[in-house]
Amino acid sequence: MSFFGITNAQINVNDILNERALGAVQKGMSGFMFSDADAAALSKQAVDKMDAENKVADAKDPYTIRLNRVFGKHKNENGLVLNYKVYLIKEVNAFATADGSVRVFSGLMDIMDDNELLAVIGHEIGHVANHDSRDAMKAAYQKEALIDAAASQSAKVAAVTDSQIGKIANAILDSKHSRKQESEADLYSYDFMKRNGYNVNAVESAFNILAKMSEGKEASFIDKMMSSHPDAKDRAANAKSRAEADGLYKPYVKQVATTKKATAKKPTKKATTKKKK
Repeated sequence: MSFFGITNAQINVNDILNERALGAVQKGMSGFMFSDADAAALSKQAVDKMDAENKVADAKDPYTIRLNRVFGKHKNENGLVLNYKVYLIKEVNAFATADGSVRVFSGLMDIMDDNELLAVIGHEIGHVANHDSRDAMKAAYQKEALIDAAASQSAKVAAVTDSQIGKIANAILDSKHSRKQESEADLYSYDFMKRNGYNVNAVESAFNILAKMSEGKEASFIDKMMSSHPDAKDRAANAKSRAEADGLYKPYVKQVATTKKATAKKPTKKATTKKKK
């Protein structure tokens, strides 16, 4: 799930879901166990597919250099082994998956300074640490791989086809966590910043950016995508309250952007997975 929930970089998967069949499958799912390892394995397949089908910044790209500088020391975070890359896409988004993959869109890096970027990534890691990413992957797996009722009789995770992996990849981009899950990931982000000695006030600033975007040209799309999320202004206020309670609050002063955009490639391609004919 993206921190912002505002990217249009996904295919609508509603038309591939047969709710009646899914309901029948779920009735037989009471004994089905979906572990963290299962979620990680499927997530890796889905992310590998997205990496292959989208423009990824190479090691010499300014976006990669910046992300390495800002986030490089967090490859092992709170027991999670992380790998991270930049998608050279103008949209504002980032996501993390159950296998520890963190993907940041260049459009997000263009509008966030280093501390704000860390707050966003901390939020995404929170979804993994809190098992939200695992649960989202389980839901996607049930919809795609177990739509055949016969498969639901197995207690093991069945192999998935390349087409199903593509649909699961799109579901990662389109997944929506609950308000409670988002609030808990917000808290994780704040604690991540505090634990690592970063400016916790950047959390409030990141949400203020989202609030301002919701008032601009992206407003109608953001309103639609944020329907299941806490209000951005409320989330900013909550971050401010935490900082005040810790005696750490100061009005945030945004840093100068450090990505050398003049040499960075910024294609207009949207993150997607290719449909097989």
